[in-house]
Amino acid sequence: MNNTFWTFAVSPWRILLGCVFFASLLWLSIQSIRRSGPDKWLIANEAIRLIVAALLLFTLFRPELVRLTKRSDRPVVGILCDASESMETEDVLAIENAAVRTRKDWLTERREGRFWESLEEKYDIVVDDFSRPPETNAPSADTDPGTDINAALDGMLGSYEGLRAVLLLSDGDWNEGKSPVSAATKFRMRDIPVFSVVVGSDEFLPDVDLQSVSAPAYGLMDEHISLPFTVRNRLAKDVKATVTLEGPTGVEASKEVVIPAMAEFQSSVVLVPRVEGDHEYTLKVPVQKEEKFTDNNSKTFKMSLRKELLKVLVVDSVPRWEYRFLHNALSRDPGVDVECLLLHPQMAPGDGKNYVQAFPGTKEQLSGYDVVFLGDVGIGPSELTSTHAELLKGLVEQQGSGLVFLPGMRGRQATLTGTVLGDMMPVELDRARQSGVGYTRESKLSLTTRGKDHLLTMLAQTPSENYSVWKQLPGVYWHAPVLRAKPGTTVLAVHATARNQHGRLPLLVTKPAGNGKVLFMGTDSAWRWRRGVEDTYHYRFWGQVVRWMAHQRHLAHQEGMRFFYSPESPSRGNTVFLHATVFDASGFPFQGGEVTARISSRSGWVQELKLEPEKGGWGVFTGSFIPEHGGTHDILIECEDVGRRVRTQLRVESPKRERTGRPARAGVLREVAAITLGRCSTTEELDEVVGSVNLLPEFKPTEHRFRLWCHPFWAVAIILLMGVYWSNRKLLGML
Repeated sequence: MNNTFWTFAVSPWRILLGCVFFASLLWLSIQSIRRSGPDKWLIANEAIRLIVAALLLFTLFRPELVRLTKRSDRPVVGILCDASESMETEDVLAIENAAVRTRKDWLTERREGRFWESLEEKYDIVVDDFSRPPETNAPSADTDPGTDINAALDGMLGSYEGLRAVLLLSDGDWNEGKSPVSAATKFRMRDIPVFSVVVGSDEFLPDVDLQSVSAPAYGLMDEHISLPFTVRNRLAKDVKATVTLEGPTGVEASKEVVIPAMAEFQSSVVLVPRVEGDHEYTLKVPVQKEEKFTDNNSKTFKMSLRKELLKVLVVDSVPRWEYRFLHNALSRDPGVDVECLLLHPQMAPGDGKNYVQAFPGTKEQLSGYDVVFLGDVGIGPSELTSTHAELLKGLVEQQGSGLVFLPGMRGRQATLTGTVLGDMMPVELDRARQSGVGYTRESKLSLTTRGKDHLLTMLAQTPSENYSVWKQLPGVYWHAPVLRAKPGTTVLAVHATARNQHGRLPLLVTKPAGNGKVLFMGTDSAWRWRRGVEDTYHYRFWGQVVRWMAHQRHLAHQEGMRFFYSPESPSRGNTVFLHATVFDASGFPFQGGEVTARISSRSGWVQELKLEPEKGGWGVFTGSFIPEHGGTHDILIECEDVGRRVRTQLRVESPKRERTGRPARAGVLREVAAITLGRCSTTEELDEVVGSVNLLPEFKPTEHRFRLWCHPFWAVAIILLMGVYWSNRKLLGML
């Protein structure tokens, strides 16, 4: 039904001004005709002037043609129900019996009761779900939809012309698409209110949530593996609990923790694997009686445990006590194959079992070592050369090996300053005191905050016990001439009393170097830790050093090829860096050919890429990719030129966008309702919301306006008439 009429912006002063203006022009026209005589062309020209004046006066009143169109069809009310996985959260309190139910159950019950029934007399009702998880047997990582409230509102707006209002029943936890504010703005422009109902509590319910566990892809037998974990305590009290790690032999590790009230807590548990193979482990936090959710107190992960023979090279000058006991500790370690090189001053190299007569002078000879210990030896005749230093640098940075600096009283490591090895050293040395500093009284090493629970310094099961062990260890009588730690390093232990302008002297310092690691041990008295306890702490410390430094080199390997990736436990969307070392048939680092990587997921996703050779001639090839799916990925690294290949598996974490246990995001729903001039309510007020929809007025007629006063064609017509008038005046000889 249409209704058309004109509207004008009139006022007394406009009418008065228009009448005066038109009367003045009329008087001037009459006087002009009287002076010139009753000429028909003159009368016509004056008539044109009066028409132009009348049109200008008409424009002054702003004429507009209005057409009102009234809808005759029934209005539509859309009901949008959130069907995402977050609706499984159990936090809706039933008024009748005070029982707690899931958001989904509450919504299902209300739908079955047809809560919108009172609206059906006035409106057509459309009920629709949004963000429903797809029904598929594919891995969850590949079917991880989020909640897109904006798309749901947009879809409702575009599907129904007669939409009068929308009831949005959701927890507001949108995590996909644009902000719902975008769709709310469109609703406001079309005068369609959104009535939102917050399904769920907007506060956390009492809960203890084990949020994450970080585990490496593999571990070595007898290696101390640190498993960091994060726990969120949403109880109003501190929780004292025993975190347990269950594996193939039952409870394999545990740790007493105190989780602060209403806070996030981070710690780690140390696992010493005893059973070889691929095993599944579960980390558990005890369920508290106040908790509302009991299914988030544990995390399960898989880890491959195997035996590896780690190859170690120890280079020193004189057989000091530290060297002798280190040699014995590594020789008796069943997981270590140790070789030693003693470069005696002005003497032939040392000889005997496990001894070599010269430093490995080529890349292929040196690349087999996982860790190199560099004792009281430096650059000089009958010692190391600058070429050896370059080789060690390449071994660590390119092939991911470890390098341990063990200075001694001869002060020969001071000669490394200014070389590439000096740059790799994690501390600055005082060259004015090359022989170090000796004491007549015993001095202790003191662990730093970072060193209390670091893998290298963990000599007990818990950080508190570990701190006590280090305080009881026999002290030292000498330390290296250390000035300070370099930037980017991690200081694990300092001298308990000695200090300078930079603070306490750092004596146990580590840092990353390219793909490998570097450790500086600023005293030669670790062998004294055997006093009263034999090899308990001494063997354990050096065994942990070797395994920690060699860890990534043994992630995956076959004859003639080593491969590792970082990070070892990536998440979907993270960049994974690939690192392959390839040797030819003669054992030399492979160069000049092509190395490829093929990554495939269990869902069928496949990516192939070419690894790029690194400079330096170490046979190292690198690349990277971004996993698009979670779950287990198969990786094949292949070099057809030399017939080398290695296979391994990569486990990609896939954090779910839809999580239960989190509070409803009421603020999102309030904002949508406020923008659209609707109403935001709780589940208890659902009937009131339905009543508010029933009270909405009928559709306002659609108004279309044709603004004649500002239309360009109207202006052109007036200008043309004015042009005709002035042209006629010229023709008539009137100025």
